[in-house]
This record gives sequence, C-alpha cells and structure tokens, in this order.
Amino acid sequence: MTTYGIPLLVLATTGSATLTGLAFALEWIPRIGAFTVAGTVVDRYGTARIFRAACLARAFVVLAAAVVLTALDARTPAATVTVMLLAASTGVLTEFSFVATETAGSEASRKAGPRAHRVQSVLLGIDQTATLAGPALSGLLLEHAGPAVMLGTLASLSLLAAALGPHVRTAPLGVAPVKRGLRTGWATLRSLPALAWLVGGLIVSNAAMALLQAAVPVVVVTELDHSSADAGLIWSAAAVASLLAITASRSAIDRWGLWPVGAVAAAVAATATFAVAQADTYRGYLLLIAVVMAGEGSLTVVFRTLRSHLIPPDVFGSTLAVTVLLLLLPFPAAGLLVAAVPAAQLGHAITVAAVLQALGFAIVFTRLRTLPTSLA
Repeated sequence: MTTYGIPLLVLATTGSATLTGLAFALEWIPRIGAFTVAGTVVDRYGTARIFRAACLARAFVVLAAAVVLTALDARTPAATVTVMLLAASTGVLTEFSFVATETAGSEASRKAGPRAHRVQSVLLGIDQTATLAGPALSGLLLEHAGPAVMLGTLASLSLLAAALGPHVRTAPLGVAPVKRGLRTGWATLRSLPALAWLVGGLIVSNAAMALLQAAVPVVVVTELDHSSADAGLIWSAAAVASLLAITASRSAIDRWGLWPVGAVAAAVAATATFAVAQADTYRGYLLLIAVVMAGEGSLTVVFRTLRSHLIPPDVFGSTLAVTVLLLLLPFPAAGLLVAAVPAAQLGHAITVAAVLQALGFAIVFTRLRTLPTSLA
C-alpha cells in the first residue's frame, strides 16, 4: 500500500503528473539514505526490535498525515507539502522494517541449507500475496472512500504488523560497530563475484522496473483515462503472476538449477518490458506488466537464494544494505524522469530502458555461466 498507494494519493491530491513523479523520487531518495544506517542498526539491535519500532513510527506518521489532509482542501500548497513529506517519511521507515525482515529471512535460508531457495520462494510468496491486495486496496479506498480512510487502513496494517511481530528480543550479532557500515558491505560484495555480477544486472533491470512503477499511474490516469482503482489493479494482477512464477520456481530450480531458471526469467522480463513500451490500451498494460513481474519474481528467488548462501552471517545486515542501496538507485532517477518527460513520450523512455535491460542481462548471465560453482 505504501509503495503504490502514496503516488496515487499524490496524483489525487495535486492533480499533477509532474508532482507525482517528484513524489515517487521523494519516496525513494530517503530510502536510499536509510540504507546507510539500517543494516548497521539491525545488526546492532536485532531484527525484532527494529521491525516493531519502524512499524509503530510509520503508523504514527500516516495517521498524522490523515488528520492534516482531512483539514485541508485538495490541490492547495499545504496539501501538496503534506503528501510530499508523507512520501519521504514512509519511504525511510519502510526500508528499516525491510532490512529487518530480510535479515531474518536470510537466517532461515541458511538453516535450510540446500533447500534455501524453497524458503526464499515462500517468503516471496508472502510478499506477493500482500502486493496482490495492497495496490488494489489503495486504489479502491482512495477512489471510493477518500484519502483519510486509505491512510487509516495503512496505519492499521502497520500497527497490526507491530503487534504480530516477534516479542522475543533477537540478539545482536555482537560484532564491534567498526565492522559495520557501507565500507564493510562494499568489501564483502566485491569479494563475491557471482553476487556482484548479479547485482549489476539487477541494477540495470531495476531501472526499467522503476520507470514502469513511476509511469503507470500517470499513463493509466492521464493518457488512458482510467481511474486510480484501475491503476492499482494493474499491480495486483502483476502480483498474481509473480506469485505463480515464484511457486513454479521452487520445482524448476530443484530440476534445472539456479542459472538456467534465472536466465529464462531474465529473458521473459526483458522481452515483456519492451512490449509494454508498445502497448496503447489498458488491457495491454495490465497483461504485459503481469508478465514482466512474473519474470522478475523468478529472478528474485534466484538472487535472494544466492545472497543468503554467499554473504557471511556476521556482516549480513551491512552487505544487504549495500546490495539493496545499489538496487534502489534507479528509483528516484525514474521519478525525476517521469516528472521531466511529457506523459505522451513515456513510451519512448520505457523502450530505451527495455533495450538496456536486455543487454545488461545478456552480459551478466554470460559472465555468470563461467561461475558454475557459485550458482550450483
């Protein structure tokens, strides 16, 4: 709801495609900044404590924004400032909870040994089930109940997450703080060539994914003349496709291994992204983005499995912070691009991103083929 609902809220509040793109950038720039400290904080204080604190803080921020927006008229400067600040603050808090849950999930994967990819597919299935409901729910509530109800629902879910989180304190890893931070994570990543190459490919791919995420609300509402609910439905349909692909990946990796499954998923995602750029109907966008996210879902299983196997446990939070920091860099850039490019020209930008995505994947998986041990 945060990732897809806040840009819809900005568009509904301001009526501006440019401000929607800027809000998307504002939602992601602080997230990138948060990763400079999130990994260190999680390693030092434990996953459970940081997860609960982030969820509670997000609930407070969202409720405060709901109260303020209720008292303001839409399309006023004060309302615009409110939704922009909301995008930035929720982005930061979401990343702290994300690093905490990813750290816990990787610990579960390490305990699973050779069946780590099955653990990761289950965790991704949980993510995609939430993504199935979140965007559609955001769009429907915004369209039919208004911003206050949508934000109230988001705050309730944050409080519920805090309540359902583990109440047994997770022990810190006990390593001196000097071993934490981006420098340690960067050194670890450079020492793992298979992981470094895959991260490089995913950076290029995320540039295309970020552009799709930033552009879809503008294209669907402004160019295709559909509602906010329809824009949210696209990502819910994509979550269904991704969930099915993630489930299928378990058996596929068991049978063929990580490298072949990852290569096929990359080819599917790149081809579908190129096709999205040529689509000119709502149905075309919905179906093709679903295919894109199916490929991305399988590829994420490969990436997370490799990551959980290769990164040493005592520096996992710091290395995770670096990898995700690199993967998030395209998102604010995509928001700024959408703000600068006329809505009618966004298809050309997506075409360029799709071509770069295909080239990037081709280079990366050719290189990874020479590292069979790492991808066994």
